[in-house]
Amino acid sequence: MNPALNDALHSTLHITMGWSDWLNLFLHYMLLSLLSIGGAISTLPDMHRYLVDQNHWLTDAQFNASVAIAQAAPGPNVLFIALMGWNVGMNAGSVWAGLLGVLVTMTGILLPSTTLAYTAARWGHKNRDLRAVRAFKLGMSPIVIGLLLATGWIMAAAHHVPRQDWPIWLLTAVCAVVVWRTKLHLLWLLGAGALLGWFGIV
Repeated sequence: MNPALNDALHSTLHITMGWSDWLNLFLHYMLLSLLSIGGAISTLPDMHRYLVDQNHWLTDAQFNASVAIAQAAPGPNVLFIALMGWNVGMNAGSVWAGLLGVLVTMTGILLPSTTLAYTAARWGHKNRDLRAVRAFKLGMSPIVIGLLLATGWIMAAAHHVPRQDWPIWLLTAVCAVVVWRTKLHLLWLLGAGALLGWFGIV
């Protein structure tokens, strides 16, 4: 494992969370669930604001490691939310709190969006020729793009020494051009990035 990720996983805060804090965490993730157009990853900036900046339940390193590990692991993209909940609970002091964090964040993020998506998809399919339905679909595109750009900005903010981190920025630019100009499968780019990280180049 990358040494930076390893350090991030083992650096902990010591926080105290009452039942009202857990409830607020659950309600906040329920709200984010309804805003997660384009996937849960699009709400990452607000998760960072809530967990790191506002409540100080996670460190920047833990936040970024949660996302990086979940993206690298096989399985659904939403696993980073479980890791964030786990880290909040571990910072609160126990494995049981970690499991509670996983339950609270995952239930909060999944319950409203899956219910709404199921209901809206059925209705939208039945009424797909209505002008309002077509306009709604077109209007969502720029919102999703904006949320994804904000997510990329938050993730890149962890590397704030451009002279030292120029290989990462160069790799990012090269990958962006390759995705834009070729039809090379993204798995090849992920594999190349993993190899460069393994050898300590980035």
